Order: sequence, then structure tokens, then C-alpha cells
Amino acid sequence: MAEIIALGGGGFSMENSPVLDLYILSQARKAPPVVCFLPTASGDADSYVAKFYTAFSRLPCQPRHLSLFKTPPMDCERALLESNVIYVGGGNTKSMLALWREWEVDRLLRRAGEEGIILAGISAGAICWFEEGLTDSASKELSPLKCLGFLQGSCSPHFDGEAERRPSYLRLIAENTILPGYGIDDGCALHFSDGALKCAVASRPKAKAYRYRLEMKEVKEETIEPGYTSNENAT
Repeated sequence: MAEIIALGGGGFSMENSPVLDLYILSQARKAPPVVCFLPTASGDADSYVAKFYTAFSRLPCQPRHLSLFKTPPMDCERALLESNVIYVGGGNTKSMLALWREWEVDRLLRRAGEEGIILAGISAGAICWFEEGLTDSASKELSPLKCLGFLQGSCSPHFDGEAERRPSYLRLIAENTILPGYGIDDGCALHFSDGALKCAVASRPKAKAYRYRLEMKEVKEETIEPGYTSNENAT
């Protein structure tokens, strides 16, 4: 399913480093790319949208956003399919997916990926592409959530940033409650090409990702070492 970049945490909303955002822009087929921000998971929070424009107006791109909450869109199809990058923000994944399905944004995102538009996102915008995601959107406790299914398996973001992420994810995999998949640290992103993991990139020296599988009721872990790019090299 085309090119998908899942950020465990970081990017413009969590750090000053533009490394991960610049990596996303570098994958677009057009320069400078049109980047459409989907802040749905935050309820289209004004402060989040403003932060996006502040960050991306300084980068080599043409930023815009699509609001589903505050101003009903006249043409979702045009806004999404005329972009080169679609960047999904964090927030409540369950509410985001419900609204996307109501507006048929899920269908448009699949089409966008098939047409070569880069699909990317952080937190809710990372797990949404997988079959399942580990989220606190539905309750106070971390639990599995059915997602879009563009990528096989499951995903947990903020793997090193929230104390309960790793133990909850491993326990649920061991219990066969969530599909095996990927844990992604803050400051790390996984790039998938046509459904297969292409590479990992990071904006922090210690950020990593992990791939999990279940064998004979035992959870097996594989560390995915990313290429690290410092701020000085982020040009």
C-alpha cells in the first residue's frame, strides 16, 4: 500500500528538530510538495493547526489543512488527492476513525496511497494505518483498536515516552488480544513501501523501533536500528 511513514512521536508537534518532517517531505514526488495536515484526532484544535503552519511554513513545502469539525469541507477528495503528502496528527484515534468513515476519508486515503501520495502521521496518525493500534482513545487503559488495515499487524507509538506502553503491548500480544507488530519510540519513524518495512529514521540518538512476533506463546523482539540524522544535517 504505497508509501507510509509512521512516527512514534516527534516531528513538529513534539520537538524542535525538523529531521523527521524533512524526511517525510523528501519522499514526495514533487518539489516543493503540497502537504495536507489532517488534525481530526485533536478535534481540529486551532492551536495544533497553528503549530503546523508555523513549523511547515519554514520548510520547503506548500502547507494546508483539511478540517472536518469546524468548517464542513466542500470537497475532501480535491483537498486530499491534490496533495503530495498527507500528514495525520495525534489525538483520539477512535473518534478520528469514526469521523473519517462518516466523511469517507478512509476511502480517499486508500486511493491517495494508491496514487503515490505519501501517507504519514504521528501517534494516532501512526497507528491508524495498521490493522490494529494500541491506544487510550477508548478507555483510560491502553487497549487494542481496529484501524484502517493499510499495513499488516499492529503498532504502538510513544514506546519509550509512556511507561505503560511496552508492558501493555507485550502482554496483549502474549494474550493474543492484539496482533504482533511494531513499537516505535518518540523521535523515531518507520517507513513502509508497498506494505514492507523499508527503513527506520530518527531525530534522537537513542530512539529505536521494535518488531514483535509471537512464537509458541512467547513474544519475540527484534530491535530496528534507525539511521540517525542530527539537526545540523537536516537540510
